[in-house]
Amino acid sequence: MKRIEIAAKGRTELGKKATKQLRKELQVPCVVYGMGENIHFYAHENDFRHLVYTPNEYIVALNIDGTEKLAIMQEIQFHPVTDKIIHIDFREVNEDKEVKFKIPVELTGFAVGVQAGGKLQTLSRKLRVQGLIGNFPDRLTIDVTNLALGKSIKISELGFENITLLDAPNSVVCSVKLTRAAKGAATDEEGIEGEGEATEETEA
Repeated sequence: MKRIEIAAKGRTELGKKATKQLRKELQVPCVVYGMGENIHFYAHENDFRHLVYTPNEYIVALNIDGTEKLAIMQEIQFHPVTDKIIHIDFREVNEDKEVKFKIPVELTGFAVGVQAGGKLQTLSRKLRVQGLIGNFPDRLTIDVTNLALGKSIKISELGFENITLLDAPNSVVCSVKLTRAAKGAATDEEGIEGEGEATEETEA
């Protein structure tokens, strides 16, 4: 899985006044926890742009005053009016210990159901997994080539090397929905077949 590096500075003052001043200077207050003592730090809001405003997921290499820590973004808070980032929680991870994470789904192939007039729907854009971060792929690739009209792919039908899927086995990841156009085409075909049968009976 891809990594993104963020250079940050440790916080010594944690009060509301200090936090307000940081945000005024376009700095984002953060905390990293999970292994030992919680570490409070901050970095400029622009440094988080490629981490937050993307469909991708990253392992974050935090450099806090020269101390490096691997982490994953656990929770993010936005301002209710401006939508600016106001706080981020990170969880420290170890390359030798399994962690839980969400990985984006990527669908590949031209589904036979879509070729028949259906519409491909993605119901789960990210799946929860557990494993070593070194085994996490950038995407969970799912081939939908053989997915027919009205059919779906569930968690129980999937499997990926060296990682465990944590979502409910009966959860639907994607499906091909029967559209109105496809229904209309099917009805027209049935009507034509019916007329043909009636003609044959009349001729007989």
